[in-house]
Amino acid sequence: MLATLTIHLHIPGCASLKDKRGRIKPLISRLHREFNVSVAEMDLHDQWDEAVIVCAMVGNDHAFLQSALGNVAKWVTANWTDGDVWDAKIELI
Repeated sequence: MLATLTIHLHIPGCASLKDKRGRIKPLISRLHREFNVSVAEMDLHDQWDEAVIVCAMVGNDHAFLQSALGNVAKWVTANWTDGDVWDAKIELI
């Protein structure tokens, strides 16, 4: 089973795409390291003040995947200080 967490981020005050990447890259690295998930920026590549990142996990326990990605979403909302989380959605495939 594959589970994904899609997070829509608002990044106020970005003056360029380089600035945006500088704020998103540490978040992506930290999520990968702390939660052992695959993470990538998936949408809104050309917008300075928004980003969509997706975290993915594979496993055989529906409840575990839901809980693990829920913890990732809670962590981002509580600890990411470079912007705001506008939306977070978990999907199980």
